[in-house]
Amino acid sequence: MLLKISWKNILNKKLNSFLCVLLMTLGIAIISLLLLLGKQLQDKFAKNISGIDMVVGAKGSPLQLILSSVYQIDNPTGNVFLSDVQEIAQNPLVKEMIPLSMGDNYQSYRIVGTNKKYFEHFKAQFATGVMFKQDLEAVLGAQVALNTGLKVGDTFSSSHGLDAEGEVHGETKYKVAGVLEFNNSVIDNLVLTSLNSVWNIHEHKEAEHTEEEHKAHEAEEADMPKREITSALIKFRSPMGLMSMPRNINQNSKLQAALPSIEVNRLFELLGIGIDGLQILAAVIILISGISVFVSLYNSLKERKYEMALMLSMGASRTRLFLMLLLEGVLLALFGFVAGVVLSRVGIVLISNQLNKKFHFDVNQMNLQTGEIYLFVGALAIGILAAALPSINIYRLNISRTLAEE
Repeated sequence: MLLKISWKNILNKKLNSFLCVLLMTLGIAIISLLLLLGKQLQDKFAKNISGIDMVVGAKGSPLQLILSSVYQIDNPTGNVFLSDVQEIAQNPLVKEMIPLSMGDNYQSYRIVGTNKKYFEHFKAQFATGVMFKQDLEAVLGAQVALNTGLKVGDTFSSSHGLDAEGEVHGETKYKVAGVLEFNNSVIDNLVLTSLNSVWNIHEHKEAEHTEEEHKAHEAEEADMPKREITSALIKFRSPMGLMSMPRNINQNSKLQAALPSIEVNRLFELLGIGIDGLQILAAVIILISGISVFVSLYNSLKERKYEMALMLSMGASRTRLFLMLLLEGVLLALFGFVAGVVLSRVGIVLISNQLNKKFHFDVNQMNLQTGEIYLFVGALAIGILAAALPSINIYRLNISRTLAEE
């Protein structure tokens, strides 16, 4: 009966109840969305940099170098000579060097020239097909294959640059050799091929220069053969590499060395300022929701004094009426929490769609987070407190005076 009466009381105050639930929903949704988004971004960022101690590339912004080489969500800082990077790889402190060569795309999915070590680093498994073995063979990430419809044996032409609108290399085509299983990493959104394939594509393009330019180019290559890559992922044998090599490279070479752990932490510190601000705003909204519940129940109690006095005179206990009013606050908080969690999931879907379109970076985990459990307890606590403060007046209600006044 308590639940039934509390529910009818809520329905009798539709506007006030809606306002209370709406404020609670907005506050819960913002905090829940930030918890989901922050957790998934941290997980994805952490997984992609796991095992990568240093990134070497052209001089420029170290964060840009990390974002473009590790996460494939920014423009590269430029190209470097492979021979210069190989000199670094010969250092006894270096365990492994994974070269990356970028510059083309297929339907905005980046084509990355690399070697077998890149697949091993991400522990990638083949769904169909095999590893590329010849020039102009490619392996597709799972998301690329899903969204483009390409399968083993199909051919496609790449476009110059990292945008889909780039000039198409129609004279040469890649052939799909394999498709990877979903890996939940950046490799899902890449087209992977050999370094030679990337070089051959661009050398074919350079062959369209005038005869004089082409001869000059060939003479230059004959005198000093140089191959360029975009960057390289470096793994060290011991922490000594982290302590000495990055500074030495930055100070004494034309290359730039960036440490993923430092740059990603710096990025999340910058993002954290905005996230903290939004969380404070959401907490304020939830508190306002609690105040709204308090005002609503306080006014309701004043309006229903005669009803309460009548119920008391008919044998209802004050504690029972107190619990009835308390239940109203709990129900409002519960409705607000459920609606807020649902709204946050809708927000995640919308954000994921936008990130996927722009960066091929999706956030789609819908599981209830640990922080949301604490959020649920907090919402109930606010609802109970907001309801208890006005409801305690039920113990001060003078039955005879109230009935006489009416």
